[in-house]
Amino acid sequence: MALMRFDPFRELDRLSEQVMGGKAPRTMLMEAWRRKDEFFVYIDLPGVDPKDIELTVERNVVSVRAERRPAHEEGDEVIVDERPHGIFTRQLFLGENLDANKLSADYDRGVLILTIPIAEASKPRRIQLDAQQQEPTDNGSASVEQGSSSQPVTTS
Repeated sequence: MALMRFDPFRELDRLSEQVMGGKAPRTMLMEAWRRKDEFFVYIDLPGVDPKDIELTVERNVVSVRAERRPAHEEGDEVIVDERPHGIFTRQLFLGENLDANKLSADYDRGVLILTIPIAEASKPRRIQLDAQQQEPTDNGSASVEQGSSSQPVTTS
């Protein structure tokens, strides 16, 4: 099988990139979910060297910047080059219930993996009731004063 040097549809893509000044948006595909007390974010960065990934956290904003360089070198005869190269960026805005200070990151097989725990203050917690025993009144009903009226209101 021979590699095709000319693909009319790819040429249309290249033309549109040229019209936009080579500034076509570069996206990072992402998947995110919650499991128990943690959020997981997987960002696809195939072909990106881990040293070319910059991850920063400022307040509740996580910024990812990655650069993918072409595999071919200057002077190589390029037959097909459809893979996007350049700088890719993405920002994630974290809710106040997440603990950005404990965010951890890993990179495995072209996937950037972020693990973000839920903040301790946001986790559901059981509140202990301070129950006091009330002594029953003579007739077994409680009286409550309401407003400025001097007559008690009884409930049964």
